[in-house]
Amino acid sequence: MFDRFLTRLMSYQHLLTPSLIMMVLVMFLIPVPLFVLDLMFTLNFSISLMILLAVMYMPKPTAFSAFPSVLLLTTLFRLSLNVASTRIILLHGHEGTDGAGRVIQAFGQFVVGGEFILGLIIFAVIIIIQFVVINVGSSRIAEVTARFTLDAMPGKQMSIDADLNSGLIDEQEAKKRRKDLQEEADFFGAMDGAIKFVAKDAIASMLIVGINILGGLCFGVLRHDMGVQEAAETFIILTIGDGLVSALPSLFISVAGGILTTRATAKKTLGEDVLSQLFSDRKPMTFAAVSLFCFGLVPGLPTLPFWALAVLLGSLSYYLKQNPEAFSGQEPAMLTAGQQEQALPAGQAKALAKGPDADGDAVEKLLKIDLMGLEVGYGLIPLVDARRGGNILDRVKSIRRQIALESGIIVPPIRIRDNLQLKPNQYQILIKGIPVASSSLMMGQFLAMNPGTAVKAIEGTPTKEPAFGLEAYWIKENHKEFAQNLGYTVVDLPTVITTHLSETIKRHAHELLGRQETQTLLDHLAESYPKVVEDLIPTILPLGTVQKVLQNLLMERVSVRDLLTILEALAEHGPGVKDSATLTELVRQTLARTVTQPYLNENQELAVIVLNPDIENELHQHLRQSDSGSYLALSPQSGQRLLDRIQNAIEASAFSLQPILLTSPAVRQPLRRLLERVLPSLVILSQAEIPPQVSILTVGVVGDV
Repeated sequence: MFDRFLTRLMSYQHLLTPSLIMMVLVMFLIPVPLFVLDLMFTLNFSISLMILLAVMYMPKPTAFSAFPSVLLLTTLFRLSLNVASTRIILLHGHEGTDGAGRVIQAFGQFVVGGEFILGLIIFAVIIIIQFVVINVGSSRIAEVTARFTLDAMPGKQMSIDADLNSGLIDEQEAKKRRKDLQEEADFFGAMDGAIKFVAKDAIASMLIVGINILGGLCFGVLRHDMGVQEAAETFIILTIGDGLVSALPSLFISVAGGILTTRATAKKTLGEDVLSQLFSDRKPMTFAAVSLFCFGLVPGLPTLPFWALAVLLGSLSYYLKQNPEAFSGQEPAMLTAGQQEQALPAGQAKALAKGPDADGDAVEKLLKIDLMGLEVGYGLIPLVDARRGGNILDRVKSIRRQIALESGIIVPPIRIRDNLQLKPNQYQILIKGIPVASSSLMMGQFLAMNPGTAVKAIEGTPTKEPAFGLEAYWIKENHKEFAQNLGYTVVDLPTVITTHLSETIKRHAHELLGRQETQTLLDHLAESYPKVVEDLIPTILPLGTVQKVLQNLLMERVSVRDLLTILEALAEHGPGVKDSATLTELVRQTLARTVTQPYLNENQELAVIVLNPDIENELHQHLRQSDSGSYLALSPQSGQRLLDRIQNAIEASAFSLQPILLTSPAVRQPLRRLLERVLPSLVILSQAEIPPQVSILTVGVVGDV
């Protein structure tokens, strides 16, 4: 019968929260009978204790994802009890200590022995512990954990995608991990705010106690003709009882919140974690046992407690010596090959011992990583399959030739394959086996991009052009001509992929230039200019330094096709300069025409944003030197102000797509290091890199830091 009652009750669990809210409102507005108030205080104590114990058994914080909401509801419930108890104490406190209910009377008399001064001290100590120690620490931990969790989300997302693409996990596991990651971010974000409720609850408890004491004295003396001493003893004892019966559940909730926020990386329950980590090594227990034994020898100190604990810790240390894995929390060790052979039937054991290499599969082949790769979902296979009319393979060959002409490097072969783990219309570009870019297409449609000249919207599915992030629409073929007439640039699906691929290669060209690729370029140049290569490498500079200079140039999209000029500049400055960053700056100045040519307008003018002289001087004063080159030692506040000024100047100059910042030679490279992550598209040139025949057109000025 009881089981049927519980089953029926569970079917109405959706009414629990609304019922609690209604009960809170009732206690706020309507006087509550004493037996109901006692029941509510007991319920509050029980709920808080149950939450504290439940938190200790949670395997991970997100297992109690409802905790922020529970925190708010329990705080509201506790405050409603304070209102109800205040009403009871002020109305019936003159009748004696039993006029406010059995629970308040018990806490006011039994717990503090009827001494209201002692009660005030105990209440103050509990509030100090809760507010100054636990709540402050919990709030700070929740804030930091929320920020770090959100900051780590992109890296964790990429890790999940990498495991999925490498086949370590399947699609279902990837979805589960992404869901867990999102729940973790949402949970700690909510905890950051919810933990503040408990912190403010402690302040509210102190204020309520003060109000109750003053109100009780006024009621007792003025309304009920009680003496000041009698009123003080009666109402202060009842108020302290009310404060303690509310403070203890609040303390339990605070401790639960602190435990939950401090266990961000937990995988097991609190008890298992403590035992496995605290008793994982016997050395600390051995030293502690010896220390306690020595303390027991100190005159004046009680010998028995110290020696008893010394014996206990010594026994634990000896037990761990005999059973080293007792508290390690590790899973039982895997069977060795010999044990497997004994445990398995003969046929299975031989198959296991034979291994995959018996079939002639070379494990070494699995170690090879393609430098460049393009993976497509099965829905995009017609675009890459020449037998179905796909021409992406031919376009990829054209891309390699184009980049060789523009950037001066040899793009490695691009392996194109299908990937069933991708969505049907999705593709991704890989460098050294790791996805660096991806997008999705709509088969049978065209991509219409607004280059800035179209003013009228068109019918289609809004999207982003993957290579440059332009606003675009997926449109049907019969709308193509109409979109072009409106000023939109319309491209087909293979063009979308190849443009994205080309831009990704340019963006990551420095990663594709290893030592072997650098040596190939040098060997090719040595066929025509052997003396230049022989005199430079390794007499003046090692191959690694030359490679680093070329990588630095490619990182800022400076072509290294004129390798002869680059090597001659290195041969000229290399004897006195060994730092690759400084050498890169000197080479850029030698390649002035190559550096500036892509950014000239039709009038051979270079539209730039310049730094205010004051900010330029300020940056010069903050220049510092290190083994990896010079850098700007700016405070976070100064760096953020500088970034804001530059962004404002870019927006005001109308060159936001390809902004150019002109600086002095000494500041250019350190400033580029500072801004390359937040403003990757910002081109920074130095005055020494501008050829004499190029006119400079100033379109903006960066204000003072």
